[in-house]
Amino acid sequence: MRLVRLANFVMPRSGGLRTALRCLGEGYLAAGYEPVLVVPGERADDEQTPYGRVITLPGRLVPGTGGYRVLLGRRRLSRLLDELRPDRLEVSDRFTLRWTGRWARERGVPAVMVSHESLTGLFTVAGLPRSGAQRLADLLNARSARSYDRIVCTTGWAAAEFRRIGVSNLVEVPLGVDLDLFHPGARDDALRARYAEPEQLLIVHCGRLSTEKQPESSVEALATLHRDGVDAVLVVAGDGPLRPRLMERAAGLPVHFTQFLADRAEVAALLATADVALAPGPIETFGLAALEALACGTPVVVNAASALPEVVGDAGVAVHTDFAQGVREILARPEAARRAAARARAERFGWPAAVDGFLEAHGLETEHISPPMAVH
Repeated sequence: MRLVRLANFVMPRSGGLRTALRCLGEGYLAAGYEPVLVVPGERADDEQTPYGRVITLPGRLVPGTGGYRVLLGRRRLSRLLDELRPDRLEVSDRFTLRWTGRWARERGVPAVMVSHESLTGLFTVAGLPRSGAQRLADLLNARSARSYDRIVCTTGWAAAEFRRIGVSNLVEVPLGVDLDLFHPGARDDALRARYAEPEQLLIVHCGRLSTEKQPESSVEALATLHRDGVDAVLVVAGDGPLRPRLMERAAGLPVHFTQFLADRAEVAALLATADVALAPGPIETFGLAALEALACGTPVVVNAASALPEVVGDAGVAVHTDFAQGVREILARPEAARRAAARARAERFGWPAAVDGFLEAHGLETEHISPPMAVH
């Protein structure tokens, strides 16, 4: 049973989408299926990986995104799909790849589209008025729902965009986190000493430095805390087009910009060592980095406008703009209690349940007995 997956906007080394594609592929493979992932890249490639076969097609760079590429050329991709002869199709892109739903329907291949982003949010960030952004999103989402057998959303927040237009072929499946890799035991005192003095508060922002993630909110939070006499440092782990501007804004503040952390164990160590993590993105539909922080026992301050309050629950604090105040609220809780609550929340989101949920969306048998837990 061959499950072909298509995805655009996948960074070559990092990112939540890349993590999800990898972990789902590992799960599909373990469940006895043949996952094949097709993504854009700088050059053509075809390799076997621990999460299945990965085919890379040369993709066009998207200007101003800091490295995102997309698959263009329907004829080329259609020929590849015909050669691969998928039994199921899974598409993680609601823009340039929507036509693949029609390709699948014409060939009798059941197809699922995974909604990894809020179209209303993306159009708003791009400068459209809210009302116009919503109308355009509704139009495109209705077309997606008609093109695919199932639409998969990872949170109720993400699903609301489809529910408001009456989409019925919709299913919610939360993503997961590697609870063994991202664990409180990953804490590294030597790493902490590299960035902060023993009495200082260590705050981490882990994510892509791009407009939709609003990383400037983390720098502003540190500036506010310093003005209020809080002895804190901020580590910004990630890269993206806003990095130069952020470094300029952070001049004179105790902000450390790390190099890219290719080793996931290094990311886990940083998250487990921090006192608080910040996730200020206003249009996050799930937020894997925030969930990874929780799994490490580190509470998170999140943007109340996003799906993250739904994910972190009472293990974090949701704010609209004042992330410094969110940090203070976190610190008002006893350390042992807040860290235990963070880990307990993350333990509700294992990858086995996520894999089962995605396989069920495809109408396929699952490997595990327990159903995926809904996010509340």
